[in-house]
Amino acid sequence: MLEKGFDNEKYLSMQSEHIKERINAFGGKLYLEFGGKLFDDYHASRVLPGFQPDSKLKMLLQLKDQAEIVVVINASDIEQSKVRGDIGITYDHDVLRLIDAFRKAGLYVGSVVLSMYKEQPAAQAFERKLEALGVTVYRHYEIEGYPNDLNRVISDEGYGKNDYIETSRGLIVVTAPGPGSGKMATCLSQLYHDHKRGIKAGYAKFETFPIWNLPLNHPVNEAYEAATADLNDINMIDPYHLEAYGSAAVNYNRDVEVFPVLNAMFNMILGKSPYKSPTDMGVNMAGFCIVNDEVCRRASRQEIIRRYYDIMCRRKKGEATESEVMKIDVLMRKANLSVTERKVVEPALKKAELTGNPAAAIELPDGRIVTGKTSNLLGASAALLLNSLKTLAGIADDIMLISPVIIEPIQKLKVEHLGNENPRLHTDEVLLALSICAATNPTAKLALDQLKKLSGSEVHSSVILSSVDMKTFKKLGIHVTCEPEYQSKNLYHR
Repeated sequence: MLEKGFDNEKYLSMQSEHIKERINAFGGKLYLEFGGKLFDDYHASRVLPGFQPDSKLKMLLQLKDQAEIVVVINASDIEQSKVRGDIGITYDHDVLRLIDAFRKAGLYVGSVVLSMYKEQPAAQAFERKLEALGVTVYRHYEIEGYPNDLNRVISDEGYGKNDYIETSRGLIVVTAPGPGSGKMATCLSQLYHDHKRGIKAGYAKFETFPIWNLPLNHPVNEAYEAATADLNDINMIDPYHLEAYGSAAVNYNRDVEVFPVLNAMFNMILGKSPYKSPTDMGVNMAGFCIVNDEVCRRASRQEIIRRYYDIMCRRKKGEATESEVMKIDVLMRKANLSVTERKVVEPALKKAELTGNPAAAIELPDGRIVTGKTSNLLGASAALLLNSLKTLAGIADDIMLISPVIIEPIQKLKVEHLGNENPRLHTDEVLLALSICAATNPTAKLALDQLKKLSGSEVHSSVILSSVDMKTFKKLGIHVTCEPEYQSKNLYHR
């Protein structure tokens, strides 16, 4: 069983109460900038064992009568077809996915904001699509001199030219499909418009990481740096908080750098800034809900190693910059980490060396290590999956779950009709074959019934996996790393 390091119930209660307090402090209306992922925060669940990926969503559901969602998307990201790396869909499609998810959960979605709008054709097409679907759309424009030319920004030529977002609730949650969408600018624009209308309102920021009341070099905070290597976020002691209160608090460079400008904006819009530091703007209570610091430290160290492998593989594919590679290397050294701390690395590499072909290893939630090798019928990942299910079900290794009589026609279909060069079954194909066998074979059914027990397992592959295998493992809740090597020397890899 996975050890618990985080009290999720305490978090839900404490976080919702703290947000209510902040709403009341601003007279009943708060624009809450929501950073990170709102309902699928798997990073947080990995580094804070016990944190549920949908915790933020559940927390908002405790405030659903007060909450209204505003989704912001940068019009330039629509034009450039920007893709979310974790789920592989474009930002505009993710806006639709987010709206569906919020509505399904019972949250009210008020509108979508197209930020940095410059009549981009793709943005105009998306606007028409949203309106046809009954979604209210607002336009926010690029402001010359933003954010430093305060006299222009905070004027009718700046925020004043943006559409005013009509809202009807006390808590306006401003979220987005990814970073750089314009959430903060949207909140500040609304403060400007509300102030002109005589409406009292405030601003706060909800971002889980870095956790402000953990030490700067705590592995949980270092894992956040590893996760945002592409954004070049740097954790640092908040100098404004230290000066104002005489105590250390952790923030990150972008918030610290922009705070003087934000503070001046608050002074101009509200007459007086409510905050003495960028940390003051936050409402994150996660640090108070860690119940086993050592468990979270170990989990975060493992996350840094996973991020290291991810960046190394992305460099191999030409997707990561050298600055990302340097940053993750520095973090590994700073945390005194070695890839050998990841228990599945050595067994996977030993199996590959022994067989002369790609291999993989899995650490099951109960700590047992299982390996899988490449064969004529199965890829290493598919073999690993079957071997894991056998182990969990207590099925002897020499028992065949899927007959070659079933596998061979699938291979023939792949090669002769679908144009695949590799006849071996991938993870998704082997699961389909196992499902067919389970209809008539009780042993195969017993193995298939173990699938849910794989969630939380750790896998390492001796080669870069196909996207199919990566997606299958991810859907099963398995954390995967790969050696930054391709299976073949070909230049083109599917």
